[in-house]
Amino acid sequence: MRYTKFLDPTNYFALKQLFATEKNKDILINFLNTMLVFKTKLPIVEVEFLQKVQNLDIAYRKTSIVDVLCKDKMGNSYIVQIHTSRIMDFEKNAQIYASGAYCSQTDKYPDIKEVVFIAIANFVMFPNKKRCKSDHVILDSENPDLKNFSFTFIELPKFTKKITELFTMEDKWCYFFKHAKETSSEELDKIIGKDVIIEKAYRVLDRFSWNAQELLAYEESEKRMNDYLSSLGQKFNEGMAEGRAEGRAEGRAIGLAIAKGKSQKEIVEYMLQEKLPLSVVAKVTQLSLEEVEIIQESLKKTPSKSERPVKSKAPKKKN
Repeated sequence: MRYTKFLDPTNYFALKQLFATEKNKDILINFLNTMLVFKTKLPIVEVEFLQKVQNLDIAYRKTSIVDVLCKDKMGNSYIVQIHTSRIMDFEKNAQIYASGAYCSQTDKYPDIKEVVFIAIANFVMFPNKKRCKSDHVILDSENPDLKNFSFTFIELPKFTKKITELFTMEDKWCYFFKHAKETSSEELDKIIGKDVIIEKAYRVLDRFSWNAQELLAYEESEKRMNDYLSSLGQKFNEGMAEGRAEGRAEGRAIGLAIAKGKSQKEIVEYMLQEKLPLSVVAKVTQLSLEEVEIIQESLKKTPSKSERPVKSKAPKKKN
């Protein structure tokens, strides 16, 4: 295994070290104020970590989670959830997670806080959007009445800027999450410039500043994630192989039936006898599912040749 100087910030334990410790609150506040625009348009000045019990299975395998209560200069409060994910179709889970954070406040009604969800994804979520960062709110056709949810997604594959093109903090944060693990010591000075927060973020992920127990937890998290991704890949390959085999069986059955000059009803009967799914039979023959089921029922009522009674031949009478 090739070890790099800096660890992967999308790792569950690395993200916790970066954004969920008292000593690194300034890093978290800088990240939030860079990536999010709160409804008051005032910067966050204070954060408090929410001690929620997370589902470790989800945390290890699907997403890293940091929950914080944020306050701006005027004392307005927000709940912010920060997630990193390597799993496709994450936008659906994002709404589930945000809803959970919102519902957990029911005992505080009517002082329910707005939930702001931010996800850092290692895959493309919205192919039709060009920018790597997109902000989403709930609107009706005229006025924004449902104001308590907002979502920000950072799609790392869409970020293609090089070190020489990092002019804003947003650029540097995106580069950090995408390339920190492969950044060399020689490149670091060019990336940091005069930004002490980015420098501190890199220092947090310096492998040689972690103790043995922390590194073990990091490696275990990586192993669990890699095992989970491998299992998904195996299931996908198995599904593809099964689909190809099923497709070949369907093709053979249909080809044989047509070659024998059978009628549409006979082709349906033939496919049913080959035990093909009713939905496939209906799709191929352009019949409705109900029509296929009727033919199937008629087959059940018709005895096979082996089940038909054998007629005994009576001897011919002699004249």
